[in-house]
Amino acid sequence: MRHSGVVTDRRPAPAPLSTDAASASTVEVLHLTAFADGPGGGNPAGVVLDAASLSAVDMLRIAAEVGHAETAFVVDASVAGDDRHVAVRYFSPGAEVPFCGHATIATAVALAERRGVGAFTVDTAVGPVVIETARGGGAVETGEAAVAGAGAGADAGAGAAADAGRDTSVVTASFTSVVPVVRDLDPAVADRLLALLALTRADLDERRPLRESFAGNRHPIVAVRESDVFDGFGFDPAALRALMDEQGWAGTVTVFCDRGVDESGATVVEARNLFPVGAITEDPATGSAAASLGGYLRALDLIAPPARVVVRQGRHVGRPSVLVVDVPVVGGITVTGTATPMTDAPAP
Repeated sequence: MRHSGVVTDRRPAPAPLSTDAASASTVEVLHLTAFADGPGGGNPAGVVLDAASLSAVDMLRIAAEVGHAETAFVVDASVAGDDRHVAVRYFSPGAEVPFCGHATIATAVALAERRGVGAFTVDTAVGPVVIETARGGGAVETGEAAVAGAGAGADAGAGAAADAGRDTSVVTASFTSVVPVVRDLDPAVADRLLALLALTRADLDERRPLRESFAGNRHPIVAVRESDVFDGFGFDPAALRALMDEQGWAGTVTVFCDRGVDESGATVVEARNLFPVGAITEDPATGSAAASLGGYLRALDLIAPPARVVVRQGRHVGRPSVLVVDVPVVGGITVTGTATPMTDAPAP
């Protein structure tokens, strides 16, 4: 069914909701796709806007039943009575995760549809995240035209030029990450990771060394030089999951390839974000990884901030996505995208 402009999966729930009865069939779950670059694209997320009565066991069960890479649970819908300030927990089908960018974007859009656009503060396990929402940013969905208008860093002239192509019914959201921390990857761990991906050091882009970057989740970042290698590498999901769990990589393994500079001057990369959990092996769009990638590029002086990076993702899993990343001289990284109702949401 549809509710307030988003697809929902809703059945009548007992009141009060008992924790032993809580499941995806007894609570309202919104199904949205974030960062879509056209129909059928983006990363699906579940959003539960009223999760105050749910335990961690309930939330993990619901996330597993929903089956998306992550589901966001609003555990406090108005912190200290402020309906622009919420607290959120994130669960994959297998575990709680500290932060999830695409589910944050989806949650912010769902809140904006109900409470009006503007700023929201979201309390997460990694600290408070401020999200700006606005109406009329549909150009982000179609990619490069969006580069002129998305995010807080765009100049007024460029934004005005992009307005004509925007769908004013679409809500965009921008979150700014915590300050990124980039560190070397232990050589032995790096070798194990490359072996699992059937890559060698000769496959890597020597200008962009292996690192681990944190901007809410820890992501190893692997830059591949050649497009055919980037398109063709494979991996054993179970073995990669074991290494990720061992290393505390709660997010994704980020593999990317340089795609040059677009007509607006933005750096363009294509990413594959590996996330083996349940039936999922690869994420279509990963906001936390995009923020971590922005921090990585800044820390290694691979861009000259303030700078914009357009991350294309999802082609390899049939869900094309685009994430607009604004990298300031210092501070957190801003990631902008849309979230729209899933046309292929699970049936109630």
